[in-house]
Amino acid sequence: MYKTFSELKKVLRKDTHPHKVIKVALLGDTATQFLNVALKGTAKSEGFELNIFEADFGQISRQIMDPSSEYYEFDADYTIIFESTHKLLNQYYKSPDFSKNFADNKISYVDELYQTIQSRTKSRVIYCNFPIIDSKVFGNFSNKVESSFNFQLNKINYLLSQEIAVQKDNFFIADLLSIQNKWGRDFMFTPSIYVNTEMVISIDALPIVAHNIFSIIASLEGKFKKCLILDLDNTTWGGIIGDDGLEKIQIGNLGIGKAFTEFQYWIKALQKRGIILAVCSKNDEDKAKEPFEKHPDMVLNLDDIAVFIANWENKADNIRKIQRVLNIGFDSMVFLDDNPFERNLVRENLPDVCVPELPADPAEYLEYLYGLNLFETASFSENDSERTKQYQVEAQRTVDLESFTNVEDFLKSMNMVSDVQPFNSFSKPRVSQLTQRSNQFNLRTVRYTEQEIDNLIQSEKYVTLSFTLEDKYGDNGLICVIVLEEKDQETLFIDTWLMSCRVLKRGMEDFTLNTIVDLAAKNGYNYISGEYLETAKNQMVKDHYKNLGFAFENNRWMLNVNNYQPKTVYIKNK
Repeated sequence: MYKTFSELKKVLRKDTHPHKVIKVALLGDTATQFLNVALKGTAKSEGFELNIFEADFGQISRQIMDPSSEYYEFDADYTIIFESTHKLLNQYYKSPDFSKNFADNKISYVDELYQTIQSRTKSRVIYCNFPIIDSKVFGNFSNKVESSFNFQLNKINYLLSQEIAVQKDNFFIADLLSIQNKWGRDFMFTPSIYVNTEMVISIDALPIVAHNIFSIIASLEGKFKKCLILDLDNTTWGGIIGDDGLEKIQIGNLGIGKAFTEFQYWIKALQKRGIILAVCSKNDEDKAKEPFEKHPDMVLNLDDIAVFIANWENKADNIRKIQRVLNIGFDSMVFLDDNPFERNLVRENLPDVCVPELPADPAEYLEYLYGLNLFETASFSENDSERTKQYQVEAQRTVDLESFTNVEDFLKSMNMVSDVQPFNSFSKPRVSQLTQRSNQFNLRTVRYTEQEIDNLIQSEKYVTLSFTLEDKYGDNGLICVIVLEEKDQETLFIDTWLMSCRVLKRGMEDFTLNTIVDLAAKNGYNYISGEYLETAKNQMVKDHYKNLGFAFENNRWMLNVNNYQPKTVYIKNK
């Protein structure tokens, strides 16, 4: 599914309208001109435009440490630091007696770069880790010699994760080492090109590296995959359940069944991480569910599946049904099916859905999918593991709503309760994650890291509110985020208003506005102002302020607090 370098160059020549222009600084110790092109082509393929400042190679320290440098004048949203293993090896050779402190010194240097950037900008840092060069100075014994390059290199890659990435909210690692592990060193590196051009990544590997790096940016910008839709027969298990019967489908530890079992373990891990699982199968529903309920070797069970659709209808139409229940974008979905006809049908009818070209041999499914890195994320919280249950409950709400003659009676019956709190250390990870993940109901689409959330909490200029929602069906968790900024003594500006689409049409918008107005009135503000900044995905809230009674004045939506009449809602404060 990766484009070639030539194809990426062709993409750059196309006249398209990007969703967003992102400023990226590319700093390297070797030649990065072709990586620059690959990054721009990859971004344009995903609907973004990268405005890249590329420093001359070998200027990483100068650009970052000098406050008057071109780097700071550019003011990048993201800073990509690409240091090569070859330059690292040269530094190692020059270190005194192959120092045991080589790795620690390198990590201190990287940390200093990061801290300097953070003290002067809001740029997020993407640092490329180091593919392996086995110089064979010590052979296999290098693993027992602390001063060997291999030992120090492994230590650097470990400490990059442990000492910096885990500790720093705005530091992300582009895992070039894993690309080498998957594709091989000879594929990634061409000695003759390096010697003649100072370029350490081969032309063939550049699109993969660029995709890996840009996927981090895309996830931070809210573009990532949320849902995996599974076919069943010959995709989730071997054989056809309707023809072969429960006893003869292939799962377990023998033969090709092992491939399907390990495939299911991977899917289960994705579900635990927060990826929504759905089933879309041409089958009788009772037959399709039978392995989940009765087969002793099934890894997945029905509790892992948020939406289960098995019938004989068109799969594209069934995926549309899944989308309506989950209320997420088609571009957030991945569909896996062994049948080329079904894959092409979905591609033609739902072009935004990602449909990988699964190998013919199920034994190759996992390695193929590993290489695609479909489920990049820039955050993880404990709430992610509850996502499947929340969507299952939402599906039940959708079914129950149909039994009521009017929505008002249904809302009254739900016994909804919301806990409204300022941001705190407990809610901080979820708040940050929501700002990064929410695209549709997001008025200004401002993304916040956990460190930036901390800054909001400490600031006297901002007021923060988080909202949970619980009803008789279950707890939706934290579903709404508000950031208010004091513009002057009379006006509060809504810097951020975002909500999970799972709770739409329950009066949460009105409850939230009631809460904001009440807070404003108690603190002596006369006006609340709001702004809508259009993106490719948030058109659903284009008329949000208008529908709530705001008036458009001087390019802002304005609400007079003193004239406000609280809206009728069926949600109580906890």
